[in-house]
Amino acid sequence: MPIYDYQCASCGYKDEVMRKMSELSTEACPVCGAHAFSKQLSAPSFQLNGSGWYATDFKNGNATGKKDGGTEKKPEAAAPAAGCATGCACH
Repeated sequence: MPIYDYQCASCGYKDEVMRKMSELSTEACPVCGAHAFSKQLSAPSFQLNGSGWYATDFKNGNATGKKDGGTEKKPEAAAPAAGCATGCACH
């Protein structure tokens, strides 16, 4: 079951509550009893482990996903063809 952040709109009490996703998002506040204890929007807290994720493969400029720090070479631009003029659409 996921853990959600809840806050009472009446008294301001905050708590983390483990609830099923299908349960109601508003209920009675455990402190003041007002029916204003509702689910808050919060960032998820999880971490992806292993290779293939941004934090392990690309964060330090490693574009190929290799652990050795190699980088991918970019192909050089092609030379203009004999019939092309400066500013042509093909180059």
